[in-house]
Amino acid sequence: MSSRPEGKASSRRQPVARHGVLRSPNPFVQILTVLGAIVAVVVVSVAAIGGFYVWDAARAVADAGVSIGEDEAALPPTIGEIEGGVNLLLVGTDSCEGQDIALFPRCAAADAEGERNDVTMLINISDAPRRVTVVSFPRDMIVSIPSCTGEDGTQYSAMSAQMINVSYMYGGLACSVLTVKKLTGVDIQFAGAIRWTGVINMSDAIGGVDVCLSDDIQDGHTGLDLAAGQHTLVGAEALQFLRIRHGIGDGSDLGRISNQQQFMSSMVRKLQSDGVLANPGTLLNLANTAVKQVTSGQLVLSNELANPQRMVQIAMAVRSVPYEDIVFVQYPTVYAEGGLRVLPVTSDADVLFAALAANQPLQLTGSTSDGNGTEVVGEATAPTSTPTATPTPGSTEAPVVEPAPTETAVALPSTVTGQTAAQVTCTVAER
Repeated sequence: MSSRPEGKASSRRQPVARHGVLRSPNPFVQILTVLGAIVAVVVVSVAAIGGFYVWDAARAVADAGVSIGEDEAALPPTIGEIEGGVNLLLVGTDSCEGQDIALFPRCAAADAEGERNDVTMLINISDAPRRVTVVSFPRDMIVSIPSCTGEDGTQYSAMSAQMINVSYMYGGLACSVLTVKKLTGVDIQFAGAIRWTGVINMSDAIGGVDVCLSDDIQDGHTGLDLAAGQHTLVGAEALQFLRIRHGIGDGSDLGRISNQQQFMSSMVRKLQSDGVLANPGTLLNLANTAVKQVTSGQLVLSNELANPQRMVQIAMAVRSVPYEDIVFVQYPTVYAEGGLRVLPVTSDADVLFAALAANQPLQLTGSTSDGNGTEVVGEATAPTSTPTATPTPGSTEAPVVEPAPTETAVALPSTVTGQTAAQVTCTVAER
């Protein structure tokens, strides 16, 4: 049973339920577009280009940081790969503040006020050997929300059963972090949030992302009209692709998540390709764009993340992760009675998070096409880890190359669907 928060200011409105059958469009931002772009740009620009002015611009990022708990002590004056593992929460919000009404006509509607985390993703970067796992949480999933303090100091009581996408409204980024912590038991050190215009600007700066459609797609809700085949999406069209759910998969938010995973996988391959990381002009443009998103309020980072040195450390940890070890999954759910909401399947999720805690490789067993929005059509050529060279004691011969040990992957329950960055997928029309 749902409980309403007590003690909230009377001037604050109650959240409007936004679910799979309603007309409410959602933004999407994915972590490897935003964080990956920022940190990769900083580390490559500073180390290879000598663009030390980036540090001055990055100070604006640090000044705009928000607290999600106890802030860490100042970092030592060294640059190196971050030690240990990383858990980072990234949300995409539906705020209409500062948005173009022509692009987002919903912002003229009476229910446009408020800001919700309509996209919520937890990014796990493991300790050595490095792996990256991105867990997407359906916005219609019913969870308990802990007591939170709003950015204006308003206290919100705990709620037993609410959609996860209202957590941002009840306390901003910090409340979304607390909610995901409570659900997963994962300690989250870093967090960020982005709005619609920020997604458009970042897509433009990186030069677009390649996507594949198995069928023609027409969606009057987002305005997207694309023929079957390959497309390079930029700006507003990229955002439309990320928001679309009508006409793909099963028409729900679950189908949209798998569509977004296609976009993320393609983005990862582009970020690791010569088209971006080896192009100084693109990198500098991306760095400037990222900083502008923070200073304009389109991108919010936690204090722990809004630090250029910390960004570099994270970038150095993820820059060479093989495609097959970059995995995108949906948090497992079942439809609630009536089919308008979904409920978490915590027993299956526990298998996933136990594997992440033990830093074990993951094996996906669920099909990406089972009610979702994409199907696998091929494999991308993945970068491989460099074997460790160990010199033989007392020998002048060349070092002996020792291959990395083989690890047994954890077979995830079929309810944990998704794909790796090595898999090339195409969007399918609603069946």
